[in-house]
Parts: sequence; structure tokens; C-alpha cells
Amino acid sequence: MQRYFAEHMDHYFIIEQEDYHHIARVMRMKLGDEIYCVNKMQQSARCCIEKITENQIIAKVVQWIDEEIELPVSVTIVSGLPKGDKLEWIIQKGTELGADQFIPFIAARSVVKWDEKKADKKLVRWNKIAKEAAEQSHRKKVPEVSSPIKLKTLVELGENYDLKLIAYEEEAKMGESSILARNLASLEEGKSILVVFGPEGGLTETEVSLLKESGFQPCGLGPRILRTETAPLYLLSAVSYHFELL
Repeated sequence: MQRYFAEHMDHYFIIEQEDYHHIARVMRMKLGDEIYCVNKMQQSARCCIEKITENQIIAKVVQWIDEEIELPVSVTIVSGLPKGDKLEWIIQKGTELGADQFIPFIAARSVVKWDEKKADKKLVRWNKIAKEAAEQSHRKKVPEVSSPIKLKTLVELGENYDLKLIAYEEEAKMGESSILARNLASLEEGKSILVVFGPEGGLTETEVSLLKESGFQPCGLGPRILRTETAPLYLLSAVSYHFELL
């Protein structure tokens, strides 16, 4: 059954704009058809379409659903701006795996240069990808995708997190395999994790040193060197395995 994030009033959800178009024009749903709806309080419900107007769909709550969908810990992915559509891939798949937030990072080795003139369109597209992936994976929350930040802002941002990690390939080359596992084992549910990933060329020693001075811990992600678009998915999978499957 399709899932949508929508405005909630009493026993009804009001669906508009692109989601209205998807239901009425693409899926061609009719009165009586059922969908899942999620409100801003991350409450989900099975709903029945009760009214279709020229620009709105009114769906009545049939049953509130009590389900555990979100990761027990909040994971923010900081990705060094990569080339092409790799960031879109990270956002889409990272959302499916439970990420709470995505923050692009203007790293020293980022080949892509951030164009402020195209910033608004980029952000709209990234957040749309996150929303669609959240609906597809039946999540209760749409991860936020922020504007790209620089190293100084990243250091300041880290002060708000319980655990700060750097996925650093040099640690993997040296065989480091315990920092991630040890930190996850000691982390309580409800806590927050901020993980930094470099662009295609990786993070520079200067960037890593500055982050380490601010309390970030470099860690390896297994013995193999992962691509910039693969590493965040590995990390999220490890978090899910530890907190949800063990």
C-alpha cells in the first residue's frame, strides 16, 4: 500500500500538490481505496480515501498503526561533495537504511564546486529524493538534507552529537576494526551519531587532524576500501545490524 506524508486534522489527512497528482493521476485511485498516511508527529495510519476534489484528497483514518520503523539512534551522514549523481544515490539509499539527516560537506578534495545560483534547485531535488525514499521504505520521518557546509561549520556542528566518527580509509589500510564496533556497543538508544565521509579523493590529513582535535574518532569500515557512495551505506547497515538485529 502506498504511503504519504500529509497534513493531519482530527480524523482526516489532507493530501495536496505532487502527492495529490500521484494518487489521482498516476495511481488513479478512487473513493474507498486505502493508503497509509504519516503526520508531523511521526504517527502513521491506514486511511480510506473519502473525497477527491480538483486539488485535494481527503483520507479518513481507519486505524492508527503502532510500528517501530526508525533506527533506535539518530544517524547524520556528512558526505564530502562527490561527482555526478552520487550524492543523490547516498540520499536515496541512506534514507531507506534509516539515516536521520544528510549534510553535504565542501571538502578540500571535492571536485564538484558548489554553485550558489543553483543551490535552491539542488536542495529541492535532494529533499524530494529523501521524501520519496522515505515513503517507499515506509518510514515515519523524512530525513532533512541541508545545504553544503565547510569544515569550520562541521566542527561546530559536532558539539551537538553524542558520538562523532570519521570514516577514514587510512585506518582501514592499517587494519583498524574495533573503533566502530566498540562505540556502537557502548552507545545507548536515543543517542545521536555524526559520521563524516570524504569525497572521491578522501579526506586530507589536515581535515582529519582538525576533526580529531574536536573529538571526532577516525574509524575503519572493514578491510576493504569503499567508494564514497558505498561507505555511508555500510555504516548505516552496521548500525541497523547492531541495534535492530542483534
